[in-house]
Amino acid sequence: MALHSTLAPAQPGGVPQGLPALGDGVDLSIASERRLGDRIARGIYRDPDLVDDAVLGDYLQAVWQPLVKAARLRGDLSAELQERFAWELFLVRDRSVNAFALPGGYLGVHTGLIAAVGSSDELAAVMGHELSHVTQRHIARMLTQQQNQTPWLVAAMILGVLAAGRSTNAANAALVGGQAVAMQGQLNFSRDMEREADRVGFGVMTEAGFSAEGASAMFEKLQQANRFNDNGSFPYLRSHPLTTERIADARTRTQAQSAPAARPGNLPSAAWHAMMAGRARVLSEAGPDAMVAQLQQARRLPASASREQSLSVFYAAALAAARLREAADARELVAKVMSLAGGGPQIGQAARLLAIEVETLLGDANRGAALVSWSATPSRAELLTQGRALLLAGRAAELSERLQSWVSLYPRDATAWALLAQARQQQGQLLQAVRADAESRAVQFDYQGAVDRLKAAQDLLRQSTTGLAGTNLHIEASIIDTRARQFQAQLREQALQDRSNR
Repeated sequence: MALHSTLAPAQPGGVPQGLPALGDGVDLSIASERRLGDRIARGIYRDPDLVDDAVLGDYLQAVWQPLVKAARLRGDLSAELQERFAWELFLVRDRSVNAFALPGGYLGVHTGLIAAVGSSDELAAVMGHELSHVTQRHIARMLTQQQNQTPWLVAAMILGVLAAGRSTNAANAALVGGQAVAMQGQLNFSRDMEREADRVGFGVMTEAGFSAEGASAMFEKLQQANRFNDNGSFPYLRSHPLTTERIADARTRTQAQSAPAARPGNLPSAAWHAMMAGRARVLSEAGPDAMVAQLQQARRLPASASREQSLSVFYAAALAAARLREAADARELVAKVMSLAGGGPQIGQAARLLAIEVETLLGDANRGAALVSWSATPSRAELLTQGRALLLAGRAAELSERLQSWVSLYPRDATAWALLAQARQQQGQLLQAVRADAESRAVQFDYQGAVDRLKAAQDLLRQSTTGLAGTNLHIEASIIDTRARQFQAQLREQALQDRSNR
């Protein structure tokens, strides 16, 4: 599922900074690019390795939102693009180092990238670069050059390239990869576009408050991988090949950067990044052998390890132990993380949510629910992590109220809708549970699934309202009828677009 994303209301942009952008030359309209992005997103939503991890998602948003704000203030992100594009982040469970921009404002990040970068500054360098591909309309320009390809075929090609880059089966990879080489040749950004994304992205990340050293450090990592001919763990190099000009330009920009101002307090700390890098390692490889390896690493950690290194290793090991159902080890490691984290707003909450998650994974409803403590304005990670603990403890009524308020504000949060469906089900509110499930499916463009669920709800109402828990069932029935008509209309439009693009 796509990570929940919000953007502040669009504001008039300022004057773009630095050198002028490439000439427009874009025939693909903003609306057409968004529709193409939605089509590709529909395919990505079906990928079993797409993961909506609210804890990592909040961390990514803490990097992403300052970049978006800086792009808007610089004049790189127009009010029209901000309003009409999706601006959603996909998190892909894959240990390879990769990130990608898609048409319509969708961006993807591999868990392997989060695990590999040494700081949020390095991550911001990559995400700022990808953001700039979108704001400078590079994707639309590239697709304009492919006028002989239908949007349906372009969407299939992009999905094929992404799939080939993640294939772990050698024979399969050889077959799919051979086809992907031809696709990749047509879909790669030009050298001029790469240089422009480097330049604009550098300005965006530094004006957002991230250190310029993050860009140079990321280039050094990529250059080292490139020197060893990329063994496959850096697919980012295949879609964003390094050139001597790009490397030289990056070094010049970093050296010319004036002394940085004080780092804004809203940016991720080194300790928070370390914990999230540990989490990303666990999510990247979920097998029992990988979990055992995380535990062994914690046991071998030298006493001289830095605080950040210790936080990263112990955090990952605590999650791994919980997944292995090693309760004593998991709780001991959580205690170490909480001791190192202290009470800071970022890492203190991350440690507390880890403790709740560990108890939920261990199946201890009482321990997990006892740790639940709501802040005045809960983050998404707080809502979903604590929500699962409350659900396990049978406290669905308390959870439903909070989730209902959340989806009213963020109706495109598929995971929150799905959790609300579970809570309503636990309360015996079958009608409301079915509708929440339908809303979750519709967010992921599964309009057929949404329509089927609402038809089931309508059947329940026609048969009898006896035994249907909840108040104001007539209002719920009216909402169901209205949403069913809306989803049916969207399903027809989707089918029409599919036929016209073939």
